[in-house]
Amino acid sequence: MDYQPRDIEQRWRKYWEENEIYKVEVDHNKPKYYVLDMFPYPSGAGLHVGHPLGYIASDIFARYKRLKGFNVLHPMGYDSFGLPAEQYAIQTGIHPAISTEKNINRYREQLENLGFSFDWSREVRTSDPSYYKWTQWIFMQLFKHYYDQDADKAMPVETLAERFAKDGNANVKAVCDDDTPAISAADWNGMSEKEQNEFLLHYRLTFPEESFVNWCPALGTVLSNDEVKDGVSERGGHPVERKLMKQWSMRITAYADKLLEGLNHIDWPESLKEQQRNWIGRSQGASVRFALEQDADTKIEVFTTRVDTIYGVTFMCLAPEHDLVDQLTTPEQQEEIEKYIKWTASRSERERMSEVKQVTGAFTGSYCINPFNGEKVPIYIADYVLAGYGTGAVMAVPSGDQRDWNFATHFGLPIIPILDAQKDIETAADPTKEGKYINSGIIDGMTYDEAIPTLTNWLEERGLGKGKIQYRIRNAVFSRQRYWGEPVPAYWKDGVPYLIDESELPLVLPAVDKYLPTEDGDPPLGRAEGWKYQDQYEYELSTMPGWAGSSWYWYRYMDSQNDERFASKDAVQYWQAVDLYIGGSEHAVGHLLYSRFWNHFLYDLGLVPEKEYAKKLINQGMIQGVIESIFMEKSEAKDKRFVSADLLDQYPDTEWAQMPVHVDFVSDYGSEQSHLDKDGIEKFKEWRPAFANATFITNDKGQIVTKSEVGKMSKRYFNVVNPDDVIDRYGTDCFRMYEMFLGPIEQAKPWDTKGIDGVIKFLRRFWSLFFDGNGEFAVSQETPSKEEMKILHTTIKKVTEDIERFNFNTCVSAFMIATNDLKKMKCNKAAVLKELVVLMAPFAPHINEELWHRLGEEGSVHKASFPEYDEKYLKEDSITYPIAINGKTRATADFPADASKADIEKAAQELDTMQKWLEGKTIRKVIVVPGRMVNIVVG
Repeated sequence: MDYQPRDIEQRWRKYWEENEIYKVEVDHNKPKYYVLDMFPYPSGAGLHVGHPLGYIASDIFARYKRLKGFNVLHPMGYDSFGLPAEQYAIQTGIHPAISTEKNINRYREQLENLGFSFDWSREVRTSDPSYYKWTQWIFMQLFKHYYDQDADKAMPVETLAERFAKDGNANVKAVCDDDTPAISAADWNGMSEKEQNEFLLHYRLTFPEESFVNWCPALGTVLSNDEVKDGVSERGGHPVERKLMKQWSMRITAYADKLLEGLNHIDWPESLKEQQRNWIGRSQGASVRFALEQDADTKIEVFTTRVDTIYGVTFMCLAPEHDLVDQLTTPEQQEEIEKYIKWTASRSERERMSEVKQVTGAFTGSYCINPFNGEKVPIYIADYVLAGYGTGAVMAVPSGDQRDWNFATHFGLPIIPILDAQKDIETAADPTKEGKYINSGIIDGMTYDEAIPTLTNWLEERGLGKGKIQYRIRNAVFSRQRYWGEPVPAYWKDGVPYLIDESELPLVLPAVDKYLPTEDGDPPLGRAEGWKYQDQYEYELSTMPGWAGSSWYWYRYMDSQNDERFASKDAVQYWQAVDLYIGGSEHAVGHLLYSRFWNHFLYDLGLVPEKEYAKKLINQGMIQGVIESIFMEKSEAKDKRFVSADLLDQYPDTEWAQMPVHVDFVSDYGSEQSHLDKDGIEKFKEWRPAFANATFITNDKGQIVTKSEVGKMSKRYFNVVNPDDVIDRYGTDCFRMYEMFLGPIEQAKPWDTKGIDGVIKFLRRFWSLFFDGNGEFAVSQETPSKEEMKILHTTIKKVTEDIERFNFNTCVSAFMIATNDLKKMKCNKAAVLKELVVLMAPFAPHINEELWHRLGEEGSVHKASFPEYDEKYLKEDSITYPIAINGKTRATADFPADASKADIEKAAQELDTMQKWLEGKTIRKVIVVPGRMVNIVVG
């Protein structure tokens, strides 16, 4: 009988569903194990072959743990709020809930087609009101709490108000806004209700504030840094600008130290932990205030980790968005400053931070005064200084910082040496801390360790600064000006936000006539007719960001139908934390940081048992595809220009942004000659009607040459391969094993179907072990030979060890080797094949379920027990030794595995094959390395 995967796989998936094979409940008689995948956003494009890589790996491990006797929670759901559904709604008028439901059904079909062992009874959707009720509830708890530094945890804001009423805030050690004023009890008690609530916003863990964001007018929303490339939106290529907007924020900065410390207690990739450490960016240094020359009462505050370089300051750089720029700009510099600010607004933070080739800036015309030596310091604005990092101002020391040196060299500013150990500062900055200070006033002749406390004390004594610990991480923006997201459970009264009552949750998205901002510029929720709290107060019109629902979802899986709590105490205490989490490293400083923040907060409230929610994290590598891009002019013009890549050097003064195009439009896809021909350009314009009137600057062949690069396979790059097509041809088990066979789970690997034929041939060979030449099922009950048992137990040992190491690719190789060896021996012994079926079931669940039942076994193979290897079958009866004369191998011989060194030494000398090499020689010494080799030393 031939192996027919389609018939087998459909039948057993139906069996698993009908018999609830993968449904799990709390069971205190079993050890628990929680395997979690990062849940997907259900896009209209469905899954591509890269998505299942992590899901297959987690499924293998979940199945393995079940077979090892664990009670395994392995759920799946959908991160179903998102901008794509809203954009589709804007284009079509179809409510995002309708298109999202359709997309989820498609995802579910594809996921089920892959044979995953998910407990679908626990499915969650972040856009379901019964789910986001609890996202809103957690938001409300954050609003009701502040971070108390004495208690070292979150505490209720109502207790803070009581302390203010009694003693003011002089003795309150809490994380708060830098500009929080000092108040007395009399001040607090004399405030109105509105004033008190406004004051408490300085402390709350979530609060509204003005901050700079990536604003995309065409999309009508704020974008994260990851959603902006080359100054335009990744989705649609629309211009993006930096804009000051009122946003809700999360005071993640309160948990900076805990987030850093927690990294020491979780088994996550070191590279990812280092990304989080750098993003949090704990720095010890000093804040220094520089008075303006024209107004001594106005000061520019900077934070520096190298206050010892203060005498080397030759200019000050502010972020173009800094509050003081307007005040500092002289009439003579007004035009230049305005032009530079407009240019900077088109660049993302990531571009500004990573720019190293181009030096840009503009002089404001004003000066500040160095507090240590009284010298005038010219004030510039520069794009490498960001308003949201530190104070948005940098004291520039070109002799010790390369970026400052580049700036000073470009603008002809002084470069002052400050340490006698600095070398060659005429050609580059030297950041050394060695040597003794020169040109440095009160610290001349001192070392670094002497200078730091001297300068810090001087600042503090005069009230001009202080020693300070600062973090690179900023408050997390928690607003999106869009419709399809969680409504914020708050309303506005006299310009102050208030929470709705918890009994009124969930606050459900209202109906709107369009999914666009209002004519007054309010978010789409402003279109909802009569949508007011108690019919009089305006609700918050922004919605929550995409990361809100994903910051706690693993708890909802524990008890997904609970109407009274986000999860019952019993469920949370039983499942505790995620034991294995698998997902992409691209979420390192997004979801994986925000979710840790929320979990620490929930732990402070005593709602969850662990500070860190995921004990082990594996970042699966990408399945890569070829990304094809064309170059679009960065401009605000309605009709864009596109240029052939081979003509870029003809436009040196024009800025171009890369725009990915669908690979189906590209001729010679993936090669150095890849391009859009006339037909490809027309297809592109049909695909993107917004560019129907664009100008295409082609080369002399009438082509738009594209840029080809190997990168992420993603719907945003329009280069996906559908797994359904592969499964239709080869079957699910083949697809699963092939994705694992491509290489180590953590490594990126290009999609290439050339090797898949080898996997399907292996599965057919494995299948044939159970059938005779006539296609009849023929398994023997005879006792296996010693050699057959050795093959089996060698494979069990190898696969067990490699699964525990997550080396799934080498497991597939082990199955192939075992199958070939057993095939050569014509082994059809049930005692061998039954164990092999269970061993391979996590990898290829359908074929092994079929064979399990053909072997006459009851129940599902996935409820069986994982085989254990026995060392006695792995021991060798004899060992082959190379026999060397003076280090040169002359023969080989088999000796009993338990032979003593003396026996081997004697036998080696007596071998017939050795006599011609020993004749007439004196044996001086015989060296025996047990299990390895014999060397006879002669003279």
